Amino acid sequence: MQSWPVPELPDLPGTGPVLRIHDTGARQVRPIEPGPTARMYVCGITPYDATHVGHAATYVAFDLIHRLWRDAGHDVHYVQNVTDIDDPLLERANDTGDDWRELADREVEVFRGDMAALRVLPPREYVGAVEAIPLITDLIARLRDKGAAYEVESDLYFPVNADPRFGSLARLDVAEMVRLFGENGGDPDRPGKKDSLDCLLWQSARPGEPAWDSTLGRGRPGWHIECGAISLHYLGMTFDIQGGGRDLVFPHHEMGAAEAHVATGTFPHARAYVHAGMVGLDGEKMSKSLGNLVFVSRLRNEGADPMAVRLALLNHRYRNDWTWTPTDLHTADERLARWREAVQRPSGPPAGTLLEGVRDRLADDLDTPAALTAIDGWADAALAGQGEDTAAPALVRDLADALLGVSLRRHR
Repeated sequence: MQSWPVPELPDLPGTGPVLRIHDTGARQVRPIEPGPTARMYVCGITPYDATHVGHAATYVAFDLIHRLWRDAGHDVHYVQNVTDIDDPLLERANDTGDDWRELADREVEVFRGDMAALRVLPPREYVGAVEAIPLITDLIARLRDKGAAYEVESDLYFPVNADPRFGSLARLDVAEMVRLFGENGGDPDRPGKKDSLDCLLWQSARPGEPAWDSTLGRGRPGWHIECGAISLHYLGMTFDIQGGGRDLVFPHHEMGAAEAHVATGTFPHARAYVHAGMVGLDGEKMSKSLGNLVFVSRLRNEGADPMAVRLALLNHRYRNDWTWTPTDLHTADERLARWREAVQRPSGPPAGTLLEGVRDRLADDLDTPAALTAIDGWADAALAGQGEDTAAPALVRDLADALLGVSLRRHR
């Protein structure tokens, strides 16, 4: 599957520090020190609706990690999936009368356009579940060979007790796991399962639903096995960061990790699990089921500068929950205009200390509000006519672009 174009990044003097990030599994902020190649897998969209600002906030957060790793001198191997076959997509297609493939293709294209407009660096591999079915069936076969798959009415399930570490990521009690599993695509009450938390690996063909021939019989994959198969194939076991929104901690990341552990006999699936907070509207989490979505494409079509949208997202710490309001975009528009005016000045205060300060703030668990405030201070001083460093405006323009992904050039 094709991703989107790579934006041109300016080079900055020096190199950035080691990233310290909140690891959900460890319950603490800790340094992440990859080898020469930093490896990251971020769960992508299920393409039955366009990109809302909650999606955008998540992918901008992991884009910052991508940029900081590059600034620290790492090659970055970033993989993202697209869940282009799943029950929510089929249900939406049925409701709207669309062909499910056309619906998925259309919404993926909107997502690509939004990511390009927001200057999100694309993944090296952008992989749809449909194209990954051979990888998925191979992984399920490995689990079956290890005795970690069983049948329920011709469907295949993964027994979560096959992984003695199951539950160590989310650290929830059984009742809460069952509740979340049922609310997020699981079937805890299905008769014939060995454990209510056992998750679907392969669903046998149903009348009127898409299915593919495989060594497992004709059918389609479950949700959690998809990301495990793709990440293992492209990144191998024990890659640096598995990421996504906080709503993926359980069941998705917990289940995927357990399947990878059992299939490979190796631990951990990822060295760190990093999760972005939820974005709300009118006091509730922004979600497709509630219909309270603010779409990035709609904001763009209404004339919003994508760089202002990105700044509005960056004004909130990535792992905090927050609520979108029109004020977010208004404030970001004003900030963007000040920054652009400041870097057009022929000179300003020296920016070397600012560069190091922004690097340090971002390396401290992506403290973007503090990084924005630091640039505000430089811009205010430049606009007040302070400083005579003629190289400073260009350096500030470059650091905003390279580290924050905010282009200060005056074009859309």
